[in-house]
Amino acid sequence: MNKNFIRIFILFFLITNQSIAEENIMILKLKDGDVKIELFEDVAPNHVKRIKELANSGKYDNVVFHRVIDGFMAQTGDVKFGNSDSKDFDLKRAGMGGSEYPDLKQEFNSLPHDRGTLSMARAQDPNSANSQFFICFQPAPFLDRQYTVFGKVIEGMEFVDK
Repeated sequence: MNKNFIRIFILFFLITNQSIAEENIMILKLKDGDVKIELFEDVAPNHVKRIKELANSGKYDNVVFHRVIDGFMAQTGDVKFGNSDSKDFDLKRAGMGGSEYPDLKQEFNSLPHDRGTLSMARAQDPNSANSQFFICFQPAPFLDRQYTVFGKVIEGMEFVDK
């Protein structure tokens, strides 16, 4: 009886863990290929929730990378002015907008800004992140504990590099 209970518990744990893992994977579709991203809900739950809300509602569809600094990072996520299919699209203003949701309180954590890290963009106020995020091309330790790391590219970084 105890062995069956333990087997059922282990099976349940494995299934639950797998569904949690799949739930925290996001696919970013770029023109050159798909980028697979792992989201870190355990260290930035509110930021991950926001990213999922915006992605699941299609708000990130057709949003451009409006700021790319070679050797540093590529920034996207301006769902107000950066959506190339929207009547509000304005490349000169891309990077100044956000979503209709309130800004998020910071969730700074100990995860480093390494190559492939996803981190929330914000204004000078640490509690001003909304919808914009960036992907690091190289390690950027000067950003550690000053911006909320919420994910990491696990496949397809070569498409971000292009």
